[in-house]
Amino acid sequence: MKTIQGPAIFVAQYLGDKPPFDNLDNIAKWASELGYVGIQIPVDNRLIDIEQAANSVSYCNEIKERLAKFNIVITELSTHLQGQLVAVHPAYNSLFDGFAADKVKGDPEARRQWAVEQLKLAATASRNLGLITHVTFSGALAWPYIYPWPQRPAELVEVAFDELAKRWLPILDEFDAAGVDVCYELHPGEDLHDGVTFERFLEGVNNHRRANILYDPSHFVLQQLDYLAFIDIYHERIKAFHVKDAEFRPNGRQGMYGGYSTWADRAGRFRALGDGQIDFNGIFSKLAQYDYAGWAVLESECALKDPEVCAEEGVPFIKSHIIRVTDHAFDDFADSGTSKDQIKNMLGL
Repeated sequence: MKTIQGPAIFVAQYLGDKPPFDNLDNIAKWASELGYVGIQIPVDNRLIDIEQAANSVSYCNEIKERLAKFNIVITELSTHLQGQLVAVHPAYNSLFDGFAADKVKGDPEARRQWAVEQLKLAATASRNLGLITHVTFSGALAWPYIYPWPQRPAELVEVAFDELAKRWLPILDEFDAAGVDVCYELHPGEDLHDGVTFERFLEGVNNHRRANILYDPSHFVLQQLDYLAFIDIYHERIKAFHVKDAEFRPNGRQGMYGGYSTWADRAGRFRALGDGQIDFNGIFSKLAQYDYAGWAVLESECALKDPEVCAEEGVPFIKSHIIRVTDHAFDDFADSGTSKDQIKNMLGL
């Protein structure tokens, strides 16, 4: 068994224009002072020049050296926003244009090509940084049709997933060449949002070995999916982990769809670690049991609590849940040293 690495923190939600959240060095220093040893960073010009990282090992070494001064390492690069743009239903064109470079806004095909190139650069950059996992979104073509009313046309879902697989296959091959796993965050709003949709996608990409999962139990609570059984089923594909809490509090007025309420008023909402309903003892135990060797990365999106407080509380919470795995069985002291001949004799053989 392997001991999970951590604690680490996803810094995307903290980026801003003011210190300590305005550049890589400041945010690394902040994270280190809180007690984090790793940061998951989005592909954002304020933190990393992804083109330079893909083309220069020395630039990547310089980044690692700068972070080492704060006893911080990069856990993964994130292309959640770029991955979203690999597949965008036309209903979301204007909303998702904000995720793209100015030069491709208003042109969905140019935007998609730009996103694909960003992902391919991230594959090479990850290799140059010595990383073996990468986190992202899948994008979505079928999501507006998630509820089967009006009745979906026959084969609509199949055609959507065929196209999604077609778009991702060359990207997955690029990551394969770099020796890096792509970990999709299974997330409502994405075509890959649960086990069934992930399996549909896997079939479309021929069970590509680089198509893996960023496990985030908070999204499963909001979908009322058994997040512990999910680990039993998909543990071989779980290569990244967001430690994020959530709660589901249905009432006489709303359930999982939320009634278009704001996050604070939804029946299902994200919470700070320990304030929600998730059984993290069960999660960390199962991940240890199945030899998950990656990072435990806090993602802070609480609907109520200040994010800086969430970050402060995240360190002791994650540390207290990481299981230092044993290297021997607890009853080894009682080993009788029985020989094979003695065993046969015990069995009457």
